[in-house]
Amino acid sequence: MVNDLTTSKTDRQNILNNGIAVAEIQKNLRIDCIFFEDKLYFTKEMIARFFDVDVRTIERYISAFSDELKENGYAVLKGKNLRDFLNVYKVHFGTDINVGTKITVLGVFDFRAFLNIAMLLSESENARVLRQSMLDIVIDLINQKTGGSTKYINQRDKDFIGAYLQEENYRKEFTDALRDYVDMGNFKYPLATDMIYQSIFKEKAKEYREVLKLHKNDKVRDTLYSEILDLVASYECGLAETIKSKSEKLKRKLSNWDLQALFSEFENLPHWKPLIVRGRNKMASRDLALRDTFHKQLEEYIRPLEKTEYERFLGAEGDEIERLMQENQEKIKTLQKVDLDTLIDENKDVLKRLKERE
Repeated sequence: MVNDLTTSKTDRQNILNNGIAVAEIQKNLRIDCIFFEDKLYFTKEMIARFFDVDVRTIERYISAFSDELKENGYAVLKGKNLRDFLNVYKVHFGTDINVGTKITVLGVFDFRAFLNIAMLLSESENARVLRQSMLDIVIDLINQKTGGSTKYINQRDKDFIGAYLQEENYRKEFTDALRDYVDMGNFKYPLATDMIYQSIFKEKAKEYREVLKLHKNDKVRDTLYSEILDLVASYECGLAETIKSKSEKLKRKLSNWDLQALFSEFENLPHWKPLIVRGRNKMASRDLALRDTFHKQLEEYIRPLEKTEYERFLGAEGDEIERLMQENQEKIKTLQKVDLDTLIDENKDVLKRLKERE
């Protein structure tokens, strides 16, 4: 994680929304708790004892971070739920909860809320140790899922291959349009690509490579998420047709100035705005949570990942995709010797590149 958990709600929520990591933390943490309605629960007194702080300290955090804690599993029991919980508590500890007065409501923490309070408590050494343990488990889990490198974690998404192949084909249309209708040298290809990248995620290809620490032979598009590839493909498809139409209308090839003016008009079309905002949210948020990579230019677009996002990239479906990719390495290497359908035949070089992992 980039920030201190005690000060960054985004980093706290990224761990708490990662159900796979929370389950792993729960498995590794030995702590006495109440098993109630298929979940682990703690009272504020139990939490105060564990973190070696006064109950009033816990109450102060409950008051200050009420909305966040409720969002992550803190609840106030009353009525039948309270009576049932007190009965389970008595069976577990062999005694009633000692509060001095008759209980009509009781605040309880489930396991996620327990982790949440651990992330907030700055006064407790036990909380600090637990925070470090959480971070270690999250990092180890992601490394385990990605073979020690998060560079290609985007490829664990079931939508990646389709988006990649589609973008590759639109990329060819785009470069063909640059070749046939733009009067510049070979510099026009990286220039136009950088214009697209800057428009979508505010980084040139070189800057993106530096942020992700890509090597010389790594291809930027191999690391992009499916939604970003779809957006890049939409740009390339639209620009290819726009460049061709403009050139034919002028009855000449476009100059550098023509291309830049055309692109400025194209990227400012209003229908791009919601797609670009969504793409920036996806890339900035996923890279921070899954790659521990921070895009300074996209800081305002960072949001905590939803639970479904962690399942998408770290869950069983991603494991299966990874397994299938590994099983087909040899088949992909020998594509030229196999009589496959037209789409695969046209894209065999793309598929081969996808398997050139470190």
